[in-house]
Amino acid sequence: MNFPHELLYSKSHEWVAERDGTARVGITDYAQHELGDIVFVNLPEVGDLAVKGERIADVESVKAVSDIFSPLSGTVCEVNGAAADSPETVNSDPYGTWFFALDKITGREELLDAEEYGKYCGKGE
Repeated sequence: MNFPHELLYSKSHEWVAERDGTARVGITDYAQHELGDIVFVNLPEVGDLAVKGERIADVESVKAVSDIFSPLSGTVCEVNGAAADSPETVNSDPYGTWFFALDKITGREELLDAEEYGKYCGKGE
């Protein structure tokens, strides 16, 4: 599995890339591997409030529909329509395919760095 060191991770298998006061969010390589072929992505809308730990989006794979939980609290300031238009890119490029961006973010305290997340996934969690 690939866990880029410049990202932060949640225990619900979302990644976070912070830049200039915003945070882009996607699902990890581990998550997409567990889900299998992703065929549909349902994204939030700009202006939606994200609450850390609560459902904000979902993905449908050939196996099941899975909720995406917000790893941070904030306001959705951008969505990646390309992820919805081409959901298969989540499988081929999980760290290049983000779902939404948040601003006014809070709640970074429980995010894991790449080493911590790798150990967490190694436990099969």
